[in-house]
Amino acid sequence: MKVLLVSAVALIDRDGRVLLAQRPEGKSMAGLWEFPGGKVEPGETPEQALTRELHEELGIDTWDSCLAPLSFASHSYDGFHLLMPLFACRKWHGIVQPREHQALKWVAPQKLRDYPMPPADAPLIPILRDWL
Repeated sequence: MKVLLVSAVALIDRDGRVLLAQRPEGKSMAGLWEFPGGKVEPGETPEQALTRELHEELGIDTWDSCLAPLSFASHSYDGFHLLMPLFACRKWHGIVQPREHQALKWVAPQKLRDYPMPPADAPLIPILRDWL
């Protein structure tokens, strides 16, 4: 089974809310909410992938030193196994904007369960809530 490495981030604003992005129409699991991030390309570290993805998808810039490893998800889907490190980030430059037609929502940690998520993301919620 192919292992897919994807890097994700819990962006945390000054009010302690976490940013969720809704998967757009046309993508697998469309309509579900997830932590921003994306595939780690060959030659990239998970941190480099996140800084690239955050710039491309949300129009913000951050630095490796601002990404704190928090947890990871390991989940088998049909046809591949997802390995996803989750980082926490409280510092970035720019204003978060959806650049790929995805809906965005800042969510209080205790409300994260109110948003349907892919199976790999859901187990990260209690860890994130306890940490915040």
